[in-house]
Amino acid sequence: MNNEKTLVVVAFYQFFSFPDYEEKRPLLLSFCQEHQIKGTILMAKEGINSTIAGSRENIDAVLAYLRSDERLKDLEVKESFAPHNPFKRLKVKLKKEIVTLGIPTVDPQKKVGSYIPAQQWNNLITDPEVILVDTRNEYEFKIGTFKGAKNPHISIFREFPDYIKNNLDPVKNQKVAMFCTGGIRCEKATSYLLDQGFKEVYHLEGGILKYLEEVPPDQSLWEGECFVFDQRVALTHGVEKGHYEMCLGCGHPITKEEKLSPHYEEGICCDHCYEDLTVEKRKRQEEKMRQIKIQNSKFKIQN
Repeated sequence: MNNEKTLVVVAFYQFFSFPDYEEKRPLLLSFCQEHQIKGTILMAKEGINSTIAGSRENIDAVLAYLRSDERLKDLEVKESFAPHNPFKRLKVKLKKEIVTLGIPTVDPQKKVGSYIPAQQWNNLITDPEVILVDTRNEYEFKIGTFKGAKNPHISIFREFPDYIKNNLDPVKNQKVAMFCTGGIRCEKATSYLLDQGFKEVYHLEGGILKYLEEVPPDQSLWEGECFVFDQRVALTHGVEKGHYEMCLGCGHPITKEEKLSPHYEEGICCDHCYEDLTVEKRKRQEEKMRQIKIQNSKFKIQN
């Protein structure tokens, strides 16, 4: 799949002191635009978080540009590939947090849990004394997770601390292991648990994406697919595109079987959102679909 016509998709984040993030935004935006990059970059005082896509040459140029900043010289990325760009546009956003937990005292720059490489993850999570917790949202958990993982039943990451307070005890639960898509949510989750008095806290280094990249299917304890926040929707072992599609009405992952539902209308709604469909929202979605078809027709003409 990796050839000269294939686009490179890179995901990366780093927590670091970034007081000049506002003035850096226009410079980074301009550089990415010049190199035809698409995707999302979040910038905040606490660091940077991003998934972007482009040609091999242009992605390498952007990474070199970022690493030219001494604070990002050791920036690590996770790579995958796509036949078409999974993003429609470029967004460089200023945020209060690069991943929103809503507790300012939690600081991954000061302390985080122990990183466990993908190749050692199975040994950890099969330890009967380890409590394995998925830090992701409900819909992410449902389409795939690790065998035996606990579902926190949250809709946004801000709800995670309440789950911990109501379900885990730092005295009874001595060993806690956590994981997320690329690793960033676990940076804050493990830092939070350490603040709450948990002693042995672990997280999957590089997240699920690194595990799917490095661990062969016949050795894997991963079940299902991994949701990603772009048009690929979900990935499988080898970081290959999975079988899910996305409802353009609500962004929820859906299967081919769910598209057969009488509640499904392409670009409008699905089983997960049809009850909330108002006349105004229908009009907006219909206009959005009209614009998408226009753009697709232009793309076909150009190619």
